[in-house]
Amino acid sequence: MSERKEVYVLGHRNPDTDSICSAIAYADVKNKENDGNHYVAARAGQISSETSYVLQRFGMRQPTYVNNIGTRVRDMEIRKIPGINEGISMKKAWSMMAEMNAVTLPIVDANNVLDGIITINDIATSYMENQDSTMIAKAKTPYCNILETLEAKMLVGDPDAVFEHGNVVIAVANPDVMENYIEKDDMVITGNRYESQLSAIESGAGCILVCLGAEVSRSIQKLARDNNCAVLTTPLDTYTVAHRISQCMPVKAFMRTKDLVTFTPSDYTDAIKDTMQNTRIRDFPVIDKNGKYVGMISRRNLLGIRKRSVILVDHNERSQAVENIENAEILEIIDHHRIGSLETMAPVYFRNEPVGCTATIIYSIYKEKGFEIPPQIAGLLCSAILSDTLMFRSPTCTMLDRAAAEALSAIAGIDCQSFGIEMFTAGSNLKDKTPEEIFYQDYKKFEFGDVTFGVGQINSMSGSELDELERRLRRAQFANLRVEIFKPCVDTRYSDEEVVSHDAHAIRSTPVESAQNILLLTSDVDVVGIDEAQFFDEGIVDVCRALADSGVRVIAAGLDMDYTGKPFGPMPALMATAEYVTKVHAICVRCGNLAHHSHRLTADEKQVMLGAQDSYEPICRHCFARLRAGKE
Repeated sequence: MSERKEVYVLGHRNPDTDSICSAIAYADVKNKENDGNHYVAARAGQISSETSYVLQRFGMRQPTYVNNIGTRVRDMEIRKIPGINEGISMKKAWSMMAEMNAVTLPIVDANNVLDGIITINDIATSYMENQDSTMIAKAKTPYCNILETLEAKMLVGDPDAVFEHGNVVIAVANPDVMENYIEKDDMVITGNRYESQLSAIESGAGCILVCLGAEVSRSIQKLARDNNCAVLTTPLDTYTVAHRISQCMPVKAFMRTKDLVTFTPSDYTDAIKDTMQNTRIRDFPVIDKNGKYVGMISRRNLLGIRKRSVILVDHNERSQAVENIENAEILEIIDHHRIGSLETMAPVYFRNEPVGCTATIIYSIYKEKGFEIPPQIAGLLCSAILSDTLMFRSPTCTMLDRAAAEALSAIAGIDCQSFGIEMFTAGSNLKDKTPEEIFYQDYKKFEFGDVTFGVGQINSMSGSELDELERRLRRAQFANLRVEIFKPCVDTRYSDEEVVSHDAHAIRSTPVESAQNILLLTSDVDVVGIDEAQFFDEGIVDVCRALADSGVRVIAAGLDMDYTGKPFGPMPALMATAEYVTKVHAICVRCGNLAHHSHRLTADEKQVMLGAQDSYEPICRHCFARLRAGKE
């Protein structure tokens, strides 16, 4: 039986209502299929006011926030090697390493907080390079470590005491000369000779260690007790005792406490790879945010790491996807946008339909699988369709979107028209948002060849709110920047020296006869604005390119089509050259849909004819076609 996986169902960054609601709904579909995995709705960014209203309206929680889909340390196999106390002997640490096939042991305090580590190399180094007869004392070696390591028993003294003064001396000399090299507090390794034991005690030894299990007389024990000399006896021979004595030292004497390389369960594996590969230590402690020890990982763990699994909804662009998507296992993609730039290592289920909303596709999946749609889910899906299609007014809206929304609204018990107005009103409050927040709340990045461009969308139910937004954006964009605005001399409809809109907004500008003149007037500016760019000659393209190449920000505005619906002057070339293109649409005065054409109301057939509000009217593509065909 395969292991149960957790799979995130995830929309794009800066998620809109469709992205969030589709993720929740499709996670519900996948869990209903009961294929053994657990599907979790997720989001790759902060939700908008509109989406928040929708979730609250239908009693749904926000999806789990996932800003990076890369694998983390917690996704690796963390070895549960137990932490050890700093007081245990080097021999015991060595034995534990051999038993667990480990090369590093973590050292923790009573609260399981990591204090340091000891490696097999540290133990080997301590043994091979330790030539100091005072090391046992310097390490403050507990007698309990000596008893354990030497298989000894204590006849006189306190097992909980610490040997912290004196040398380690092997008493092989004649007792008559022992007093010449035994100093106060020394540990004397001796045999069963009474004279040697007596000489050691009389010389001020702090401990005598009797080998080969020899008996120690009562008189020696009494004398030792009277002189505060510990007496230990071990069945081991002198050679073995001398060999093992350095292994009695506590690991704290050799453990590493500085510049420790540790990781946390939330660390991304991509971020730690270089660190692990460039460090000589093979195993690394994992600690939680409080410094408590969790387990150990090694470079070997990186080889068998399992990628996190994800299903993408409402996008298939790498630039829009959650960070580290290239390191995730993509199982499915459900989308209604153009085919983007995502690449996968394995085949995936990819469903892309030319509809106005991903929620429409998910509604179809519910119907195809015969799954009942809960009222809450129906409300979310209907909200997503109304949002993405602008209540069926978007040019991308299809009959399938409308039919799905109407069916879903019946299940959810809502009216599309009234609920849509409530939803857009709730989401259009821009007063408390910064220009950056407004700009990026529904912002998507696209890649087309070598060109990267972005599209943002703002909804508002208030004209005054949009006027205020325009003022704030201008102020934020041009603060402390040197700005020059140019217009063609031909445009003198409202003012010789100002750019004036139909609603009387005016901005100071410089009229120029030729595009090349702009270069002569922009030697010391940061931002260049060009209005009515369609009236300039083809040289405007090279002028804009030269300014941009020199670091100047260029903002050009103009009509992309003339009154006949044909490309207008240099505009196609300008749009192809620009990093960002934003199309601003009015509302068709005849049907209320988005307008794509400026319809001339006079009989003049010149391509360039300046006119005000009474000369042109905005109309949609459908109405324009009907007019050109003479049907209206």
